[in-house]
Amino acid sequence: MATKRSTIKKRSKSVLKRIRQNEKRRLRNQAWRTRIKTSIKKVEEAIAQKNQETIQTLLKEAIKIINKAASKGVIHKNTASRKISRLMKKINSALVSLESAN
Repeated sequence: MATKRSTIKKRSKSVLKRIRQNEKRRLRNQAWRTRIKTSIKKVEEAIAQKNQETIQTLLKEAIKIINKAASKGVIHKNTASRKISRLMKKINSALVSLESAN
């Protein structure tokens, strides 16, 4: 971590604090992005298994996580909408293929 003072360049207290804050935020944002990716992967696995009940529950959870991340500023609201839209598109096409098979 870059909070130690360097012999090359002196840093003010405010700069050191800003570095600490940025690192904390970076780690928090990284955790949220990981949660988003994991939830999307779980939904895609449920689609592959073709289990409608788990698809619906995992979809609700994924949408909740994506929207929460967007509200916190981790991702942009349009990015959140795009991710949700792509998930819905995959689910709808999978459900149509399930119904046509039956």
